[in-house]
Amino acid sequence: MTVQKEVPPAHLSVLLDKAVDALVTEADGRYVDGTFGRGGHSRLVLERLDSGGGLLGIDKDPEAISVGDELAADDRRFRICHGSFAELGRFVDEAGWRGITGMLLDLGVSSPQLDDAERGFSFMRNGPLDMRMNPHQAPSAADWLNTAKEKDIADVIWRYGEERFSRRIARAVVERRVEEPLATTRELAELVSAAVPKKEKHKHPATRTFQAVRMFINRELDDLEMGLQAAVDLLEPGGRLVVISFHSLEDRMVKRFMRDLARGPKLPRGLPVTADQAESDFRLIGKAVKAETEEVADNVRARSAVMRILERRTRTGER
Repeated sequence: MTVQKEVPPAHLSVLLDKAVDALVTEADGRYVDGTFGRGGHSRLVLERLDSGGGLLGIDKDPEAISVGDELAADDRRFRICHGSFAELGRFVDEAGWRGITGMLLDLGVSSPQLDDAERGFSFMRNGPLDMRMNPHQAPSAADWLNTAKEKDIADVIWRYGEERFSRRIARAVVERRVEEPLATTRELAELVSAAVPKKEKHKHPATRTFQAVRMFINRELDDLEMGLQAAVDLLEPGGRLVVISFHSLEDRMVKRFMRDLARGPKLPRGLPVTADQAESDFRLIGKAVKAETEEVADNVRARSAVMRILERRTRTGER
């Protein structure tokens, strides 16, 4: 009997049209897709650009880079960069750009990464306990969990997963690895399920732990902090930063960052400044955007997506 290999579902880019509508304000602009993935957002951006426009794609994942290389070969307006969007400044310099018209970030792990058991991101599919977006960078999730101090493991699970049973889970990891190192996603998921005394309704007990370990291993919040600042430093007048978040930790960071910029500088009372001098160089565009019912029905990942938009104001005399 011939066994057919399971074909993963097609990747659906979350908030595709809404994100690109918000991002592309000039057909001849210079844009950055900081989380290229499989290129869904990038391809639509390129459709909106004319011959004078340009797009940089950035991704940590070598598999995403392979897809990006194919797109770059077909479209001279596109260039793919291997690394983190935290390195935006370097990539923009290498492209010979002075600034950018817009940047898009679609945060978190991508559907193709989750669907591939060999990548070790999901507790729903048994595979090596890896979780690295760039498999060529150390350590893997297994390497770290099998060597880190119990307190460090507990701190990571609490900080990045907001898991109230983080200490129980960390203790269970350390006790388990004395007998045998953790090696697979199933082993970690079963260990967490056994360590958590109270289960959340409609949520796997390992959800928060897997999220926390993944975010720590890939330095996701550190990269986000650096990437947000790099983007606004390079945004041209009228340019926009569009960010799609899937977890409360990410969204809180994005919301506060954009809100603080839009509020403008905090000046002492009585300081003799004009209204124009006190006004921020940035403004929020609309409220947080979420996926509509139809999109969530087609792509369950869209259920938790939150999109926020920040724009650098255009002053008199500026482009």
